[in-house]
Amino acid sequence: MSPINLETLKALLKEYVTQRQYSIDLILVGGLALQAYGVHERVTVDVDGELAGDLEPLLEFLRARQVPADLGENISGWSVVAMPPGYRNRTSVWHEAEGLRIRLLHPLDFVIAKLRRGTEQDLEDAQEVVTRFHLSPADIQVAADSAIQASPKDTALFTFRKILQVFDQRMSGS
Repeated sequence: MSPINLETLKALLKEYVTQRQYSIDLILVGGLALQAYGVHERVTVDVDGELAGDLEPLLEFLRARQVPADLGENISGWSVVAMPPGYRNRTSVWHEAEGLRIRLLHPLDFVIAKLRRGTEQDLEDAQEVVTRFHLSPADIQVAADSAIQASPKDTALFTFRKILQVFDQRMSGS
């Protein structure tokens, strides 16, 4: 698989919108989001995001062009740990053109999205965003508490709290 960058994604989505006459409203959440935040060295081979609208035609379009995608209509449902309530309202528009809007999560929401999964790559991505946007441990904790409150009671919350603890220690250099 070849790496994908933001310019390639914009061109593909513009082609899709023009060909299919469908509008796209996409919130990026993976490596492409990091590129949009300014972390240009972050390489990715897929498109991760939340899509408002019909997923299947876009997935077929991307597959036909050998672009893997992990898209859903509700990224909060990608984990037992919910996204902080209101995350969609806190997004910012990164790119907008006729029929196409690409948005980014607020940096705090992006960090929580990454910590919900908690792989080494996710921790590195979260750390990059915390550093780039000067996010405080207190702000991260408030966002995490909000996510926990919105989540169903589950043992996964224990794991999420441990990931938060490890991440906090990593950020403080302990």
